[in-house]
Amino acid sequence: MAAMLELNDIHVFYGAIHAIQSISLTVEEGEIVSLIGANGAGKSTTLNTICGLTKPKNGSITFMGNDITHLSPPDIVKLGISQVPEGRRIFTNMTVLENLELGAYKRADKDGIRQDIEDNKRDKQQRHYNIVG
Repeated sequence: MAAMLELNDIHVFYGAIHAIQSISLTVEEGEIVSLIGANGAGKSTTLNTICGLTKPKNGSITFMGNDITHLSPPDIVKLGISQVPEGRRIFTNMTVLENLELGAYKRADKDGIRQDIEDNKRDKQQRHYNIVG
């Protein structure tokens, strides 16, 4: 079975600067993965490349077994891949719920969105209980 998300030997350049040098990673469905590194290490560039905002010079990106390396950002969003800005005070006048709903703007099933949010809350509460309890 194919990984949910896979980066294979990705190289990204900003002009002559080799910003990402041969990064490969695999994310299986249900996994939680963090990119950790110093400023300038390539975390944002990696995420921007996955989302199609930055194009790799070499390598490939697959999502659910399909090559998305050269898809446009809007086509990648339609697949369900997006970024949530954090710490930049974007959408400060919106509630957390409104921000979550905005992230699902491509979905037509409003009841399904609310159910997913409720399921996520329940899962988070259960994980917290398992850790604390």
